[in-house]
This record gives sequence, C-alpha cells and structure tokens, in this order.
Amino acid sequence: MPLGAANSAPQCKPVPAAVYDVPVVLLVDLSAGQTLYAHEAERRLLPASITKAMSALVAFDLIAAGKLSEDAAITVRPDTAARWSGKGTTLSLRSGELVKVRDLLMGLTTASANDAAVALAEGALGSNEAWIAAMNARAQRLGMSGSHFATANGFPDGGKTYVTARDLVRLAQALITDHPALYQRYIGRKSMVWRGTELFSHDPFAGGALAGADGIKTGHTYEAGFNFLGAVERDGRRLVLVIGGAQNEDLRGKAATGLAEWGYSAWDSRPFLGAGQRIGSARVQNGDRRRVPLAVPRRFTLAVPKGFDAKVSARVVYRGPLRAPIAKGAQVAGLEVTIEGQPVHYLPLVAAETVNRAGPIDRIVNGLLGLVS
Repeated sequence: MPLGAANSAPQCKPVPAAVYDVPVVLLVDLSAGQTLYAHEAERRLLPASITKAMSALVAFDLIAAGKLSEDAAITVRPDTAARWSGKGTTLSLRSGELVKVRDLLMGLTTASANDAAVALAEGALGSNEAWIAAMNARAQRLGMSGSHFATANGFPDGGKTYVTARDLVRLAQALITDHPALYQRYIGRKSMVWRGTELFSHDPFAGGALAGADGIKTGHTYEAGFNFLGAVERDGRRLVLVIGGAQNEDLRGKAATGLAEWGYSAWDSRPFLGAGQRIGSARVQNGDRRRVPLAVPRRFTLAVPKGFDAKVSARVVYRGPLRAPIAKGAQVAGLEVTIEGQPVHYLPLVAAETVNRAGPIDRIVNGLLGLVS
C-alpha cells in the first residue's frame, strides 16, 4: 500500500523557511509509514548522481545472493577508461586496471565516481545494458512506477533517467531494510582514500554532521539542480527525506538539515502495532478455508504532532474476496489509519497463514457454508 501523501498537519509548527524555497520536498517517517511533509512528491525530477543509490542496491542484491563478491577484482575496460576520463567526478580508472568490487562500490557511494559505477556494472553483469535492465527491474519490484533508469551513474542523458521523490523513499527503504550490513558499510561515509588521496562526499549528513544521520546520496547537474536523498535514525525512529532541485548546495544542506530536525522536534512517536500483530481477516475464494487472518509485517509506530492528543481509528481494506492460493507473508491487504487532523495513510497487511487452493471436498463445504452464511 502507498505511504500516505500529505503536507504537514495543521497542528504542527511550520517547517524551516529554507524548505519552502525547494521545488520538491518529501519527509517520511518509515517507522510509522507516514508522510510528515510533502511538496510535489510525485513530480518527475532528474536524479543526477542519486541514480547511484539504485546501482548500489543492485550491487547489494547481487552480493547478498552470492553472485558478486566484495573481494572480486574487476578489469577496467579500455573504452570505459577512455569514455569516462574527466567526465564529472571519477576515480581516474585506467585501462586494464584491476579494481576490487568494494573499492568501486565505495567510489560510487562516497566519491560519486561516474567511472566506478560503469566499471562495476560491466564487471558484475557483463554489460552496462544488463545492469540498467536490472536497475529498472528492481525499481518495478519496489513499485517505483514514476521512475526510469537509463544510466548506471546518473550522468546527463537528455531526461531518459527520471524519478519521483516518493519513489526515492521506496529505494531508500529497500537499501536500509534489505541490506542493513552493506548499507552501514558503504552509505554515509564522509570520505574515502584512493591512491593515497582522500576523496570527500558532498552528503550534508555525512560524517556525523547531523545526529543520527547515515546517508544516503546527493546529486547535482545544471539541469537537475542540487538533490539529496537522506536518512536519519534516532532512538529507533527512522526518517527519510528528499530534497529535489535546490538552487545551490547551501540551500540543499539547510533544507535537508532543517527538515530532519523538524521531523523530530515537531512530531512525537507513539507505540501502535507490534510485529506480526494480527489485524482482522479477509475473505478467500476457492481456498481450503474461507478467511485468512491478517497481520502487520513489522512494528509500526504513530507520528502525531507534538503535544497533540489525537484520536486514532483504523479499518482493513482490500479488493476481495482474495483468491487462493495465498502464501503466508504475502501482502494482500492494507490498514487504513486515520489520525485526527491528519490525512489518511495506509500500512501493509500480510497473510498470517497459508491458504491452499480448495480441493473437491473443501469446495462442497464452502458452497454449503455460503448457503447459510
């Protein structure tokens, strides 16, 4: 189900002034599944080097699946070294040079090296085209319906690569939740050392600049402006934000930092649902049972304006009846949550048990029960 989309609730103190000067802004409380602030969150924007966050996710997936080793050495192709020499930020990779996957990964996540992203793509999947196809397939699985990737590094391509702020939050969530160890290892570093030289990140959150901040990726071109996909965690509460199209680096940093601080200072986090907690049931058609119990897949909190004692209501929503078979853990419904004074938002509900396809006897029994229900 979609993360709720809304501007800040009327009971909240205003966001910092710098936020209003940015064309695209989004702040989501992942712990609650709630949007705290949004402006043009579904608008297409050019991600520039934020594209490398998707390349990082593809690499993390391959590493987790055992299809790519961080210690593997990739040979830099002559045409890659020549094509990307001096184009934006690079590691100045040399033709025929052997570079470990871990160095290429750090190069693209920290230094934002364009040549590192392409060399990694070619070495891992055989071609830049195969890598881009993997990026788009992953985006599709994440529900990033407003996004498309045509490069591994975000270098200007005439607008063929585009994203939305809402989709970037989905990408961030996958990086954080699917690969926590790799995320911690490669994301949010202040600098890296390459050939004896320290290369620095442009991430305004990097290196402890903001309490609890740990990434994720900046992007900048003349066409795109100054972009940022950021993440912060304090006391177990995770916020993700997007700044898109800022006029300069200073405004990007001020808007991002101010928005993150506002997310913690203007909102309280309250307990709501525990991981695996069952929330009602849904009707099932052609199954060996007529209903399937529903549960939340993880712990969820509630974000409410600080000092506001909000009334909360919720109801299960789904398109039904559901059709068997249904695997345990499959997302099949949503929980519509209404907090007084705020827009409705939705949380995912999964099948708490497996429902198999009905056999002949099950169909007879279900038919009889349908007559008396």
